[in-house]
Amino acid sequence: MAGRHLLFCWFWYSSSGGRALTSAQQVVQSALKTWLDAALGFFYPNVCQLCGDNRATAAEGYVCESCCSKPSGLKWLEPPFCAKCGTPFEGEIGIAFECGNCAELDLKFDYARATVELTDLTREVIHRFKYNQALWFEPFLKKLLLTKAVPELRESRWDMVVPVPLHPVKRREREFNQAERIGRLLADALVVPLRCDILKRVVPTSTQTRLTRRERAENVKNAFCYKPKLPISGARVILVDDVLTTGATCGACAKVLKENGAADVAVWTVARGRLL
Repeated sequence: MAGRHLLFCWFWYSSSGGRALTSAQQVVQSALKTWLDAALGFFYPNVCQLCGDNRATAAEGYVCESCCSKPSGLKWLEPPFCAKCGTPFEGEIGIAFECGNCAELDLKFDYARATVELTDLTREVIHRFKYNQALWFEPFLKKLLLTKAVPELRESRWDMVVPVPLHPVKRREREFNQAERIGRLLADALVVPLRCDILKRVVPTSTQTRLTRRERAENVKNAFCYKPKLPISGARVILVDDVLTTGATCGACAKVLKENGAADVAVWTVARGRLL
């Protein structure tokens, strides 16, 4: 428990969260971060939390280079992929090609992209981050976003980052929403607001893991509603989640955003999965 509290403190003090700090605040922040780094090193030694063998620091998210370089490790998502949903293709198919997934589903977002493919490594990191509160992986996820998502998103103007919401019951069980934390990393890097008061999940949907493409779309149909806290007419929105497989969940969220006036909805996730 003490280690978990230190993790929350470390993430708080290792970033200004996009806020300008005075000189005095910077000195205090630096001193506190030094102390927290030392304390965190006591509870979580500088060892990769995946293999347990190689050195990996808190700043690296406790994921070593050896694990990343394995065939089942880190695989950046590169073209060719579907222009709409980002499904990766094999061979020389052009990026403008639309895939069978998009032909079958009426996805309302403008496009979806991910930083990496869902390999054994990224599946393990996201699963532990999501279900076991393994927050020490957050700097690793941040690195993925800063490498792939942020450079592309900075080419355009965006009004807000909106995370895919959890149902209140599920949020109480997990104690946090992983999409919100990922969204915060992206919002801080882009210096745009993170809006968690736009969408609400009103249906406690079942897990999508074993569902077909059509079943996934039906499962999340009418699962989300608009919370009219802030007008979004004409807004350009970045919708954020951890993994995108068929796009059904993000498509349902984008539908609500578009129906309430959003001009553009771009989806960004950490990883891109595929139906088994």
